[in-house]
Amino acid sequence: MCGIIGVVGKNPVNQLLYDGLLVLQHRGQDAAGIVTCDGNTFYMHKNNGLVQDVFQTRHMRSLQGNAGIAHVRYPTAGSSSAAEAQPFYVNSPFGIVLGHNGNLTNSTQLKEEMFRQDLRHINTSSDSEVLLNVLAHEIEHTAHSAVLNSDMIFEAVAGVHKRCLGAYAVVAMVANFGLLAFRDPNGIRPLVIGKSETEKGVEYIVASESVALDVLGFKLVRDVEPGEAIFIDMDGNFFSRQCAEKPKLSPCIFEYVYLARPDSVIDKVSVYQTRLHMGVSLAKKIAKEWGDLHIDVVIPIPDTSRPSALQLANALNLTYREGFIKNRYIGRTFIMPGQALRKKSVRQKLNPIGMEFKGKNVLLVDDSIVRGTTSKQIVQMARDAGANKVYFASAAPPVRFPNVYGIDMPTRDELLATGRTDQQICEEIGADALIYQDLDALIEAVQLSNPDIKMFDCSCFDGNYVTGDIDETYLNNVESARGDKLGHKKPANSSTQLDLNLVTIKEYEEAV
Repeated sequence: MCGIIGVVGKNPVNQLLYDGLLVLQHRGQDAAGIVTCDGNTFYMHKNNGLVQDVFQTRHMRSLQGNAGIAHVRYPTAGSSSAAEAQPFYVNSPFGIVLGHNGNLTNSTQLKEEMFRQDLRHINTSSDSEVLLNVLAHEIEHTAHSAVLNSDMIFEAVAGVHKRCLGAYAVVAMVANFGLLAFRDPNGIRPLVIGKSETEKGVEYIVASESVALDVLGFKLVRDVEPGEAIFIDMDGNFFSRQCAEKPKLSPCIFEYVYLARPDSVIDKVSVYQTRLHMGVSLAKKIAKEWGDLHIDVVIPIPDTSRPSALQLANALNLTYREGFIKNRYIGRTFIMPGQALRKKSVRQKLNPIGMEFKGKNVLLVDDSIVRGTTSKQIVQMARDAGANKVYFASAAPPVRFPNVYGIDMPTRDELLATGRTDQQICEEIGADALIYQDLDALIEAVQLSNPDIKMFDCSCFDGNYVTGDIDETYLNNVESARGDKLGHKKPANSSTQLDLNLVTIKEYEEAV
């Protein structure tokens, strides 16, 4: 899961990109990067860390130009080294920078093709750099050394769709030519288009979530369709084309459960409204199947579960209370790299209000249970605060399968629900009862806002992978590679990529 933004404006865009990344910080806290374009020159700064720490005033001043792209990273493929912060750059042809949200499922095969057929060198272990080089090769093939135009760009994206499998929402920029954005043929990862009317003309933006458009003063136009590419030249002319042969909208349902901000609208679905619906359906299940539970109070585990918990309490006519105070200066534990760091951060992140727990039968509501690390500690915190009984409700079904499309759920060994019954999971987290949302109910909760979505990627819940290329061998290879990575961590200075911070790419080319 990452956050991407691209802007073609009439004024310098460095501040717009920075402010947009702040809004999308929840999608990645590992690294951040911005590239701006001024004529034939790219200006880049990227590094590990939060947006506010990566970019200082001196960095912002160096990011010149009226167009650019930006990225916040949460690593699911590759490493966490600063060299793998995005955007990535390649100088042939024309000069291209790219930011990517998602995960390619055939990146190993593509790397081999890049080396042996396309004669391109991949400098990092990131699948995003693979995607950049595939795009660059396809543009080179379609352009035939001629003057580039939008038709050639769209033909190149069609070539990318034929070669790349998996999930990818992409923003890219071709030097002195324009901004390109496209979405994989299944539309697994989100991407929206916005525009703003200014005195100097129309400005365009593409971003992972509509909330970035709201904050930056852009009006949401629509979503980028699955398989579609949009291109905006440096004069602000807008072009779009369907570039996939058989596109089908199958968005990742976990975006609505946890990943996206509640104030975003993705594929015409309000994330907030979906989470309200999730609470209602969960309340119906509790009333039908768990009517013997005596619940004194419903308490959400902040922040994502609040809408679901509130609607659940209202539907069951139960008292709703805030029982945990969150330290807002601690990041999202689900996307923190490393199990030890997650364990340590839960106690730093949440502190219970004793009076809401003491002597009560408490129903805790969370958006989902993935590894169970957080759930187990929170149940114990509730008991330590004096709760009589601790019941636990998940607004999502049990996560039993790896996610291979850009969410850090890569191995079955790390998932609490894999190979366990609901009762075993309940015992593992120490709860007195455990209630899961049904998958059909979750799908219905999203479809209530947009009935036109007929299919979702629910692979982490049901093991059905919409790209059709995932089998047991693939999952075993992913798990083996992850085990090697966790057991043999590379030193932070092991990367061979040159540091492009605060230098122009023109200077970089001259240096090499």
